[in-house]
Amino acid sequence: MDKVRPSAADAVGDLPAGATLAVGGFGLCGIPSDLIRAVHDLGVDDLRVVSNNCGVDDWGLGVLLHDRRISRMTSSYVGENKEFARQYLSGELEVELVPQGTLAERLRAGGCGIPAFYTPAGGGTQIAEGGLPWRYAADGGVAVASPPKETRAFGGREYVLEEAITTDFALVRAAKGDRHGNLVFDKSAMNFNPLCAMAGRVTVAEVEELVEPGELDPEHVHLPGIFVHRVVLVTDNEKRIERRTVREAQ
Repeated sequence: MDKVRPSAADAVGDLPAGATLAVGGFGLCGIPSDLIRAVHDLGVDDLRVVSNNCGVDDWGLGVLLHDRRISRMTSSYVGENKEFARQYLSGELEVELVPQGTLAERLRAGGCGIPAFYTPAGGGTQIAEGGLPWRYAADGGVAVASPPKETRAFGGREYVLEEAITTDFALVRAAKGDRHGNLVFDKSAMNFNPLCAMAGRVTVAEVEELVEPGELDPEHVHLPGIFVHRVVLVTDNEKRIERRTVREAQ
């Protein structure tokens, strides 16, 4: 089955307002920038996004955030986006912060059909006890707080029950893919992209290189095409560095 679409706009054209959306990438590495721009151009809002982070102020998911297209974020790291902090603290954005490993496993579990799992991460903290501010009120008070989670002891240690994540759509980026949706990721772009792809009911992958079926060595495929529904070839291959660190010449 040929899953290639002619453009990013065509690939996300049926994404509705209010959709849940899993977006791959790690920092600014491996983010589906073409697809994010296409969603922005589509004009939909009230998006509830699951992603490790929310880009930066002018790149990645930060583009959607800047124009108030995102109403809720489920993330583990949000430290590089000043507009994110402003919207969260002013009560414009609902935010569920999740331990990074837990977020990865919640996405993987969703893709595997596992409804929930126990993890030690967050035990004895507000992750388990509840009360973390999900949304602030205009006066600075807490309008919505996280609920308490079920806990259980195994081997004398407390574990927290975490529910799996599935989303209406998933947007991911791969270094290489074929027309059947089999994907290969490059280095750090492996972080969260395969997991987000598994969690989406409709998964759209942008690929930097499109090859024909049979050209990918099955042993080198990181994500099989069963998880991917649409493929689009990247048109803009710009890649940014989230935080550039240099040292003085010796």
